[in-house]
Amino acid sequence: MSVALALTPKDELPYQGIDVSRWQGNINFEKVKNDGIEIVYIKASEGRTYIDPYFEQNYNNAKANNLKVGFYHYLTATTISSAQAQADFFASVIEGKEVDCKLAMDYEEFYGEGKNEINRIALAFITRLKQMSGKDVIAYSNLNNVRNTFDDNIANASKLWLAYYGNTQNIVNIQSNWSTYIGLQYTDSGRVNGINGDVDRDRFSSEIFLEDIADIPSSPNNSQIVNYIVKKGDTLSQIAYRYGTTVNEIARLNNIKNVNLIYPCQILEIITSSNTDYITYRVKSGDTLSNIARRYGVTVNSIANSNNIKNPNLIFVGQILKIYETNNNNIYIVKKGDTLSRIAYKYGTTVNKLVRQNGIKNPNLIFIGQKIIIY
Repeated sequence: MSVALALTPKDELPYQGIDVSRWQGNINFEKVKNDGIEIVYIKASEGRTYIDPYFEQNYNNAKANNLKVGFYHYLTATTISSAQAQADFFASVIEGKEVDCKLAMDYEEFYGEGKNEINRIALAFITRLKQMSGKDVIAYSNLNNVRNTFDDNIANASKLWLAYYGNTQNIVNIQSNWSTYIGLQYTDSGRVNGINGDVDRDRFSSEIFLEDIADIPSSPNNSQIVNYIVKKGDTLSQIAYRYGTTVNEIARLNNIKNVNLIYPCQILEIITSSNTDYITYRVKSGDTLSNIARRYGVTVNSIANSNNIKNPNLIFVGQILKIYETNNNNIYIVKKGDTLSRIAYKYGTTVNKLVRQNGIKNPNLIFIGQKIIIY
């Protein structure tokens, strides 16, 4: 482990920049350019599915005004597999775009993971994103996380874009795994012509630029992550068969010590072997569509429509059904300040239902990072 006792800019920071997202609304990039801004970092995505609604507009208009462009992703992963999936998603969002600056990981909100796990998640994201995009990746971080959270593996894998709003002379002699930074976000209340309201202001060194500015390549999408909710009677071997994976792979991803021991309502992360978003189910004696729908947390109509079933009361033993699961949308990750009553209100359900569905013993005791099943 190599710890630096200084944190200083890498060379000069002559390039004036901003970083923007939907919060800035419509931006007049011609005025931004005329106000001396040279680099704009644009939020592209967040999590596994969210694309900033102004992403395309900001990219096209910034490029049209000859600004240098970088992209960032807001990382919300709580596992390594989720971090890899988010890297894949980010790469797919920006594919085909011409990027001038290193790609950025914005990882600043944690959900109860320990320091070691946070660093494993960050490294998994950076490594996967480099593989998928062919571009260098930097880490955007505030001073607290630079000093106390991110380890030397992250510092070795990525240059630093530091968020610090004070006098940088005050942080010259501090302990950190980075000794230098190539970008400095020095205020979150800057003013720039062409933008209504506050905007983050930045200064960058020449190292922020990519040597290779070829378009982001198309990323293969041969796998996806599914959150599967264990049902009564399930076994890991049955689940693995449904999703085209292995028992050992599911056990590894979910840190399962005994592969013969899973329980109803347990949430498993599963990397599927194809980009299909359904599983196949063979109808058994005594099955009804309503029972099957309830088992998989979907509706009778969704199964009927997906399988061209005219009469929902008529299915037969041995029939193969495609079931398009919605489990990813039915899982809520508890955040700071959450209560079960707030979560129930948000999703139009009741505390009692959440308690019953999740096997919660004390409805007044939930913790940050906990996954709540919502039907």
